[in-house]
Amino acid sequence: MKARFKYRIYPTPGQKNRLAKLFGCVRVVWNDSLAYCQEKYTLREKKPINSDLQKLFITQAKKTEEREWLSEVSAIPLQQSLNDLNQAYQNFFQSTKGQRKGKPVKPPKFKSRKSKQTARFTKGGFKVGQHKVYLAKVGKLKIIWSRELPAAPSSVTVIKDSAHRYFLSFVVEIQPEILPQTDNSVGIDLGIKTFATFSDGTKVDAPKPLKKRIKKYRKLSKSLSKKTKGSKRYEKARARVAKFHAKLKDTRTDFLHKLSTKIIRENQTVVLEDLNVSGMVKNRKLSRAISDLGWRTFRTFLEGKAEKYGRDFRVISRWEPTSQTCSCCGFKGGKLDLQVREWECLSCGAKHDRDENAAINILVAGGQSETKNGRGGKRKTTAKVAAACETLTHRRATAR
Repeated sequence: MKARFKYRIYPTPGQKNRLAKLFGCVRVVWNDSLAYCQEKYTLREKKPINSDLQKLFITQAKKTEEREWLSEVSAIPLQQSLNDLNQAYQNFFQSTKGQRKGKPVKPPKFKSRKSKQTARFTKGGFKVGQHKVYLAKVGKLKIIWSRELPAAPSSVTVIKDSAHRYFLSFVVEIQPEILPQTDNSVGIDLGIKTFATFSDGTKVDAPKPLKKRIKKYRKLSKSLSKKTKGSKRYEKARARVAKFHAKLKDTRTDFLHKLSTKIIRENQTVVLEDLNVSGMVKNRKLSRAISDLGWRTFRTFLEGKAEKYGRDFRVISRWEPTSQTCSCCGFKGGKLDLQVREWECLSCGAKHDRDENAAINILVAGGQSETKNGRGGKRKTTAKVAAACETLTHRRATAR
């Protein structure tokens, strides 16, 4: 399987200028080709094949006076840019025909110089050294090796984010590292107040980096709104906001990586609930809190690490009534208000913590466990049993 390894680099002022020129050339080739394809589309003509686009917007464009500066950078990232454009169109066409799983894919868009910049080198365009990495027509870049590369990389992508930080992302072919078998299985219920509640009763709180720094964010945003667009002061204020968001992202990603690795190493089977995150963030009262948690990223990390380490990762339907069902007897108590954090089953009288009960039911729905009384399928409570454990005839739900 393929994996990415990302490292921070520190280019010199001269190398920054060469990288800026490289990013600009990659962006121009992409935008020129995309505009040409859109023009063909409006004329009801077939999209040109990738080889024709490469000849037209790289080979022949270098001979023109308007695009002769394309020769000043390596041709490899320019070719990879058009390969990416071709792949983006293929994904879009397959999505419209129903041949691609997942959400509908939109057509490719034009690239902006104000967003994140990338350029990819394949073999022949880079060389990895002990302390530096050489990129064709850029030079030897100083790199901080936070960990060793497990094998020789097949490609490397140089990245400049909106906070003006530079990175190298290597693609490496690795062998899955099968961890020793374990009998542990866990169901995970994701929440806002508590990030994750495990079926064994363990709870993990999220760092919530934005909530802790919301005053600083408002101050930076207010300062940016007062600047004139296009001015130097506006660019400085924009960079401060970008650095603030980059720090939030790093804090959140570090937490999610550590937690997902711990879960995968300790459990053979991990069961998670499928959440409609894109729909939930439309709630204006909860959107910021949900976005600050990173639920979807957490699920992606669990999926990738389960495949890497030979674990079983399962996702149950979002329509399973995990919070409403008693984990002891299977009785469905009906919809509960979000303020109700603890409730008592009307059938068996068991008292439940809402999140812990949901985590147990998630594990059961994943086919990995049964509850205390052996619940695994449909079960009908007899009148005799119900009368013995039911003390009240009305529903009881308390918020504590």
